[in-house]
Amino acid sequence: MDASQVIIRPVVSEKSYVLATADKYTFRVHPDAHKTQIKQAVEELFEVTVIDVATMSVKGKPKRRGYTSGTRRSWKKAIVQLQEGQTIPIFQGLEAEL
Repeated sequence: MDASQVIIRPVVSEKSYVLATADKYTFRVHPDAHKTQIKQAVEELFEVTVIDVATMSVKGKPKRRGYTSGTRRSWKKAIVQLQEGQTIPIFQGLEAEL
């Protein structure tokens, strides 16, 4: 799997920006990707050194529209911890607003 297929997009939330101040960055990743692939993809795409990768599966929330009920898609999230002092430019300047 290619690095651009492993990392789908960064997760934009208040919690992810708080984690960014501690050199931890949150990404939505491919559901079949494992920790080693995620580590290699982040190091290749952003030219940083990854110390730790934590993954979790986010279960889709149940939703209703009138009588029709269903669920949102389930997805996989990865929290990547970088070596101290390194940053990812996608998150630059945004954690200062919190």
